[in-house]
Amino acid sequence: MAEVNGIPNGVVVPTHTSSELKTTPSITMTAPTDTEPSTAPLTNGVSETKTAEPAVESAAEPTTSAEEGMFGVELVSPAIAASLPPTYTIRALRKSDYSIGFLDVLRVLTTVGDITEEEWNGRYEWMTTQGKGGYYLLVVEDQGRIVATGALLVERKFIHHLGLVGHIEDIAVAKDQQGKKLGLKLIQALDFIAENVGCYKCILDCSEANEGFYVKCGYKRAGLEMAHYYDGSTSKDMPVKKA
Repeated sequence: MAEVNGIPNGVVVPTHTSSELKTTPSITMTAPTDTEPSTAPLTNGVSETKTAEPAVESAAEPTTSAEEGMFGVELVSPAIAASLPPTYTIRALRKSDYSIGFLDVLRVLTTVGDITEEEWNGRYEWMTTQGKGGYYLLVVEDQGRIVATGALLVERKFIHHLGLVGHIEDIAVAKDQQGKKLGLKLIQALDFIAENVGCYKCILDCSEANEGFYVKCGYKRAGLEMAHYYDGSTSKDMPVKKA
């Protein structure tokens, strides 16, 4: 058999292109997932297995709570709160009530004066710091407006073994809200506070014209009020208001 370049004639010899001879196998790298370990080669040829760290959740932003009142919600009578119309809320006085008609409601009762917001803030802060535990002012709010208010002042005594006496003051209802029994509900809500803070009795002053109303609230005649006014100040005569 004839040979060509040392290869017998008729023998097929496989050929390779230069590109085929130089090509190396390709390696596909897959990024590790949160649950699958990844293997990374070290310089000395030993593999090290790494486990992906779990994602760290950022702390949730704190929720801004509603403005705190003069005292806690636990002293607001649930029964009275439930008895109000749907848009009405009974709650503790807040500093921001200066701007939503609190003083205007008091003007229905008596003179108030032109109290600035700075003066208001000073008195409110005193009541909630140095006077804390002695002042419980309730308001009834209707759709962003104060429509009624009442106050309980707690007197600390030595008699009756350091007894506490509640004084109900400044029951006032806006003119367009009178006749809705808001005054009655305020008295009952203030009685609830007095009992729950430990008062052994609660007293109030009223005119003879309003005596019947307070009898309906559970009060009875127990004496005669006397007053001594100073610096020429006098009690402003006010027409009788229906609570």
